[in-house]
Amino acid sequence: MANYTYNESGMALYFALTFLALILIPLTLTYAPGRQKKAAHKSCRCPACEEKASRVKKARSSLPRIGSKAIFTIVGWAAFSILAYQAAHIEVENSVYDPFSILGIRVGSTKKDIKRHYKKLSLKFHPDKVQLAENQTMDDIMSHFVDITKAYKALTDETIRNNVELYGHPDGKQEFSMGIAIPLWVVESRNNAWVLSAYGLIFGLALPALVYRWWFGSRQYTKDGVKGRTAEHLFKSTEEQSQPDDLLRVLGKGYEYEFEDKPVRQDEISKLTAKVKSALGDKWRVAEKLESPKTVRALTLIYAHLLRIPVTDVHLQKEQADVLLATPALLNSLLSIILSHNWLSPALHAMRLHAYLAQALFPGSNSLLQFPGVTQDDVASVSPAKDLARLEDKWTKDGDARVEGLKKASERWGHLEVADARFRVIGERLVTPGAIVQLVFKVRLAPPNGTPTPPEAEKSAQEIKADEEKDNAFLVSKKEAEDLEPGQAGSGLAHAPYWPEDRKPSWWILIGDVKANRVIVPPMRFSDVPYSDPSRARNYRTYKLQFQAPPNPGAYPFQFHIVSDTFVGEHIQRDVILKIEDLSSLTADEQGEEDDISEPDEDSLAGQMAAFKGAPVKRRTDDSDDESTTDGDQDSDDDDDSDSD
Repeated sequence: MANYTYNESGMALYFALTFLALILIPLTLTYAPGRQKKAAHKSCRCPACEEKASRVKKARSSLPRIGSKAIFTIVGWAAFSILAYQAAHIEVENSVYDPFSILGIRVGSTKKDIKRHYKKLSLKFHPDKVQLAENQTMDDIMSHFVDITKAYKALTDETIRNNVELYGHPDGKQEFSMGIAIPLWVVESRNNAWVLSAYGLIFGLALPALVYRWWFGSRQYTKDGVKGRTAEHLFKSTEEQSQPDDLLRVLGKGYEYEFEDKPVRQDEISKLTAKVKSALGDKWRVAEKLESPKTVRALTLIYAHLLRIPVTDVHLQKEQADVLLATPALLNSLLSIILSHNWLSPALHAMRLHAYLAQALFPGSNSLLQFPGVTQDDVASVSPAKDLARLEDKWTKDGDARVEGLKKASERWGHLEVADARFRVIGERLVTPGAIVQLVFKVRLAPPNGTPTPPEAEKSAQEIKADEEKDNAFLVSKKEAEDLEPGQAGSGLAHAPYWPEDRKPSWWILIGDVKANRVIVPPMRFSDVPYSDPSRARNYRTYKLQFQAPPNPGAYPFQFHIVSDTFVGEHIQRDVILKIEDLSSLTADEQGEEDDISEPDEDSLAGQMAAFKGAPVKRRTDDSDDESTTDGDQDSDDDDDSDSD
């Protein structure tokens, strides 16, 4: 009969250790450093970015604040260590019966040796001849002598030997015991009240409270990661004619719901507000009309960042960093709201704001001010005002020391080049009404102060065929970006010395109609664009944007826009014409394929559904002749058969 025991062999400790390990190991891995070392060699090496990198590294290497997560991790590992120590010191009884070890002789000894050795042990350990030692009882001595006697008989007596071979014990079949990994005190009757109370607290209060907190907490946020009240404000405050300044004020108002009130020195924020007001002039009047002090403070910190006004107070620096790091989520929510109206101009403004904030430039500023050491006087001395190569040449001729930082920053710049862009339809030569169209575009990065990438040399027929095969394979795949070739690196980290964290650049691409101010195809975001390398056979990376073609034939003049979220002024606009051909333009074979696709067989399930709805179906003449059941046809068949006979 099976006997159930609780923690008789310490199994509860092993169960607890396993349970803690499953929780603590993934939790501890979240504290592991990221891939900073891997990306370090890809970052900008200008003096401003080097200073920022050391500042970020210092902040990351400082002792983290001890929060509830860290406390739980420390307490968990402490409990794990205690349980592991207890488990390591549990005495486990050996369940395998070994008479040789009990007698203390080697395995395979002869019966003569066994009898001789047993005689010595019986004389030594017989209860009548053993004197009791300290902490030893007569029962212990007798039990030890009985074990010696059983071991001797197990090796010399045939019956006992059979019991050992069959059941592993000289006394025959033993009672079967099954241990349950629950401490014994859990099931003891005197602890029932405590155990039931613990169950009630965990499953009746703690678990429902966690579910309630998770459920209602998640309902407060939209898919863009902002609170519902914030999204509601953004929706009400955005208009079709909104400009960057308008979007900034809308953005500042959104911080009212995103952040809680923090204690701050009023004199410091007042000084900073005065500097911002002096720099903005009339543009600050709109912010003065806002009622919420939290909104005014957030706008002050944003404008101070865009105007590059130093913030001296440590607490304000931390709050400014928090505000800036929250702007991407707010701008993404703002962009989603704008796209719901299909407004093109505000959508482009919202995308450009990402770059203005990343480079700490006020909207409308000259893009050369992004580079280290460049001032307004330097911009005025260069014509045209955005020609970086001219500014670099001027500094080189003047022997200006700032030119080294300018060169290093330009090496990690995201000047995008479009090698090719065209509309494609999988398996089709033309774009027909309602077809699924792919805008396939090939891009690369080139330094803005360098010469444009030279045109590719004329390729052989074999190389052209290989490129077409790769393009077609990518076209039919579900990926939005082609895999990087071996040895081909992405864009790495960008030059962004004023952004609080490391910045990896990305770009948006969308199709719009500038005249109608409408977004035709919503934007897709892409990243890891490789730098130009003319030695490569495919000196670009291919991406695709999918959409459905208009339902009517004709030529549709659109524009596709590529906007950077990190580099100011990096905006590409190309005019494209989407030509939708009528089905009559297809060849007879292509039209036949279209018919086969559009008209299912009448004996298929799709054909039966189409016939039920009154739609055309493709009939199979052979089957209809074979399945004719009229009498005349049956008679004629019989006549033909008789004639042939």
